[in-house]
Amino acid sequence: LIGGVKVRRCWHFVPSRVTSLKRIAHEATFISTSFLRLLLMKRPDVMVVVSPPLPLGLPARVLGFLWRRPYVFHVQDLQPDAAVSLGMLKPGAFTRVLYGLESVAYRGAAIVSGISSGMQRAFHSKGVAAEKVVLFPNWIHGQLEGSGAVREREAKSSFCGLHSLDGSKPLAVYSGNIGGKQGLGGILDAAATPVGRGIQWVIAGDGAGRPALEERKAEHGLTNVWLLPLQERGRFEEMLFAADVCLVTQQRGSGQFFFPSKLLTLLTLGRPVVAVADDSSELAVAVNGSGVGEVVAPGDSADLAQAVQKLANAGPEQRAKLSENGRRWVSQFERDKVLGEFEARLIALARHD
Repeated sequence: LIGGVKVRRCWHFVPSRVTSLKRIAHEATFISTSFLRLLLMKRPDVMVVVSPPLPLGLPARVLGFLWRRPYVFHVQDLQPDAAVSLGMLKPGAFTRVLYGLESVAYRGAAIVSGISSGMQRAFHSKGVAAEKVVLFPNWIHGQLEGSGAVREREAKSSFCGLHSLDGSKPLAVYSGNIGGKQGLGGILDAAATPVGRGIQWVIAGDGAGRPALEERKAEHGLTNVWLLPLQERGRFEEMLFAADVCLVTQQRGSGQFFFPSKLLTLLTLGRPVVAVADDSSELAVAVNGSGVGEVVAPGDSADLAQAVQKLANAGPEQRAKLSENGRRWVSQFERDKVLGEFEARLIALARHD
């Protein structure tokens, strides 16, 4: 039991290094074993299926038919659209299969939920009935105490000392997955510009794109870039409080298909943000609308360096205002509010069935 909830785990293959084939095996084994596990369980009132992986919609549809029970298909990431947009997949037989699986999941679901309004629009464009579409955003665990100048100075001193950074220079931090969607090569490009060379850039995380970043950093001799592993919670918060600017990045053309939940964490902690994103993306709309920082177009390395420098040079009053703006905007995603509304929908769905 975890928090009073019975959790049943399923074996699945987890590769030490991610490749396309290993990712397919990773998802396929989980889909198979979880389906078999569910067949042996008591029939539920409602199923909640979280995608990715997208193919989970198929066993959900089958079990929903066998059990005569409704399911909610909750989408965190529009996988096929994002992969095609980023050039990771070319239109063809395989993508038609993926879109077919997507259609099967959507048509069988009682509710199709997504984490952003952009996803809701995408569902409508894919033919999902308006009455089935629900916004179910990621949530925050409550507001934390303001960082304050003293806490920021202490964090910067500690973090810089630990990683041999210069505490007198601006510090820009990205933390999270290192993959194709994030376009993290743009950070290295910014670090190589004349303005960027006066800034310290930290990328903390792991993922399939990390080896390429390490190779590129070494190739260009970027001594002002630090590639760190994922940080445990205490060090993670210290790193963010140490940063003069926190970065959230997206590849060009990918912003309408997913919303980086790391933005909510940064705003909960009251951090100033530079977002690298298309103007029309959910990320850009959120940063511009909340007044927490700057938005830079993907691929514009000089503008990225200038935006970081601008925020790093902001005075105490301006930084306090950015922090206040972020906390005010992110309050709409407080856990009790988000989960309370979704729970009410699940209860109504179970009763209606």
